[in-house]
Amino acid sequence: MKRKKLLALTMTAAMGMSMAACGGESDSAESSGDVYKIGICQQLEHDALDQATQGFEDACKEKFGEDKVEFDKQNAQGEQAMCSTIINNFVSSDVDLILANATLPLQTAAQATADIPILGTSITDYASALGVDPEDWTGATGVNISGTSDLAPIDKQEDMLLELVPDVKQVGILYCSAEVNSEYQAKMFAEELKKDGISYKEYTAADSNEIQSVVTNAVSECDVLYVPTDNTMANNTEIINNVCLPAKVPVIAGEQGICAGCGIATLSISYYDIGYKAGEMAYEILAEGADITTMEIETAPEVTKMYNPAICEALGIKVPEGYEAIAE
Repeated sequence: MKRKKLLALTMTAAMGMSMAACGGESDSAESSGDVYKIGICQQLEHDALDQATQGFEDACKEKFGEDKVEFDKQNAQGEQAMCSTIINNFVSSDVDLILANATLPLQTAAQATADIPILGTSITDYASALGVDPEDWTGATGVNISGTSDLAPIDKQEDMLLELVPDVKQVGILYCSAEVNSEYQAKMFAEELKKDGISYKEYTAADSNEIQSVVTNAVSECDVLYVPTDNTMANNTEIINNVCLPAKVPVIAGEQGICAGCGIATLSISYYDIGYKAGEMAYEILAEGADITTMEIETAPEVTKMYNPAICEALGIKVPEGYEAIAE
């Protein structure tokens, strides 16, 4: 509860900052006339995040009309300082809505404004990202934030690992310690492994510079690695693959992009679809007057079992029916 109160205090302070920057609270839809101005902050360049942004833009154009919506699309290149600059510029420009694509932009936007509606996408767990106690989580944030989640069913990902690597003795769970959503997934995956009596060990890297040494240590101790949806790992799949493949250690990935770079299989969602859904939510908020504080976080409508043919062949892993090959 203390964490939730802290978030509320942060939001209140941010409202004061936003009003000071904009000369007071305003009706953003009215101030922008007939054209809605939307600021898009994407955490970094990555195929999954790119798809989510594209889906959001397509939905907005279809719902509002191409001549009724204007995008200011910015990429933070994974840097906190750049992300803060982008979000603060959106606030000072009094955009009608902010799309925060991935966790860092969401957290930055939450601290920057309690007035402008914020939609997230490619966020795994909003409670963890916003510092809300899980026991207090209701499905909606209660503040000026909502959006879509990229969380695939963790229990089914663990089932996939056991299906493809049935003789596993110890699983290494690999993620970036700076990403709270990755920590959340790692905890959930560990709980599933405990239920099946499978030993595991967590391996964390603070940033990309530590990945090679951490993965090298992990493959020396584990039969298979699990990499959740993690932006840092997604940006460094070549490093992971260059260590895991020669060591004959397969990787189960949290999303398709990571699987394409270093994994054998994943339970994939469509990032385009969750971005598109966020675009529909933007229309509901700006054009139809929906209350963002009560809008529940949406998830992907479908999941697909996918595999990486090249890596599976190299490791001699036979994939059963029901899996879709990732295009090379």
